[in-house]
Amino acid sequence: MIIFQDNVIKEFDDLIFDLYSKDYFSPKQSAEVYVDRIIDFIKESIETFPSQKTPQKLHHFGSKYMFYKSNSRTTWFIFYESEYQKYLITKIINNHIRDSNYLHGDK
Repeated sequence: MIIFQDNVIKEFDDLIFDLYSKDYFSPKQSAEVYVDRIIDFIKESIETFPSQKTPQKLHHFGSKYMFYKSNSRTTWFIFYESEYQKYLITKIINNHIRDSNYLHGDK
């Protein structure tokens, strides 16, 4: 079972709006497809993708993380908690944010 916290759902909605309103994607459906791919990756990979232990400095995001490289410039870091095959997605950031400097991933 995979559950997305409300703040993560809002972050996805905000991402769609930002990608479209800043003309990174047009039409709006292209931004929605981009976000859907991130969500699909999480749903399809969280049980098998090697998780990383979150550095203490970012532990407030979640105790584990995995990464998704959406293109040559952007890597998404997905933070979560897990117990007994249940996953709670707690935060998502990308490599364009300063906090990502503390993480390991194929940036």
